[in-house]
Amino acid sequence: MLLNGTGEVIDDHEYPATTEEMIEAHGDRTLELPNGSETVGDVLARLETETFENPEDARFAVYSAVSDKAVGRVGYSDRDPTPVGSPYAPDAVSF
Repeated sequence: MLLNGTGEVIDDHEYPATTEEMIEAHGDRTLELPNGSETVGDVLARLETETFENPEDARFAVYSAVSDKAVGRVGYSDRDPTPVGSPYAPDAVSF
């Protein structure tokens, strides 16, 4: 997700940094996601104001706040049974 150079920009930013400082400095950078794109500013705007102590904190904040455009198939889990009525449910089999 951060392969367009955004990760390096986050790493090179001076810390500690607030959410607002990150938006001001890098908010116009575009994140390419599996189902579209959005800007770092849009992503970080979803969060409450916080102070990132290091690049890892900032990266995790971006990862945690991306929209469902970052999800391959919404509602999919290979560990849980498919919910009743899901459009992804397999066809019923009669024995």
